[in-house]
Amino acid sequence: MKPLVATFAITPSLQSYFNELRKQHFPAERNYIDAHLTLFHALPDQPRIMADLETLANEQPAFDVTAESVISLGNGTAFKIASPDLPALHQKLQKGWFEFLTNQDRQKRNFHVTIQNKVEPQVAKKLQAELASDFKPFTFAIQGIQLWRYHNGPWEFLMQFDFHDRV
Repeated sequence: MKPLVATFAITPSLQSYFNELRKQHFPAERNYIDAHLTLFHALPDQPRIMADLETLANEQPAFDVTAESVISLGNGTAFKIASPDLPALHQKLQKGWFEFLTNQDRQKRNFHVTIQNKVEPQVAKKLQAELASDFKPFTFAIQGIQLWRYHNGPWEFLMQFDFHDRV
C-alpha cells in the first residue's frame, strides 16, 4: 500500500497565492502537486492514523502561523513558516506514532512552503532576491489537516480533518 502524506489545510486565499508562485517558478515537468505545508511525509495507511487525526481535529482550534522569511533550499526557494503551535502539534502526533514513522518523520520539522525546487542554484538565488526585496512577514490560518496518498510523484487527496473554530 502506498504511504500517506499529511499536510496542513491553510487559508484558501494563501493556498492560491502559493500555488500561483509554484506554477510560475517550479519546473513544469515536476510540478504535479499543489504548494503544501507538510506535517508528515510517509504515514502507514492504518485506521489508527485516521482515528487519531479525527480526535485531534475535534480538540484543536484553528490557529495562525506566520510566513517569516524567504529561504533557500539550495536548488529551490520556500517560505519559512513559524508558530509555536506547529512543532507542538507535530511532536504530539510524533510521540504517538513514533514506532512506525520513517527516519525523516522522526526528525524535528523545519516548516516551510516550497514554491521552487530542482532548479540551478543561480536561478533559485535570483528568485530569492526578487521575493526578499519587498518581503514583509504575513499571517494565515491553519484550518485542519489534509491526508493524501502518495503515488510516486502525484498525490491523491483522501480527506480533510477540519479544526474547530476559534472561540
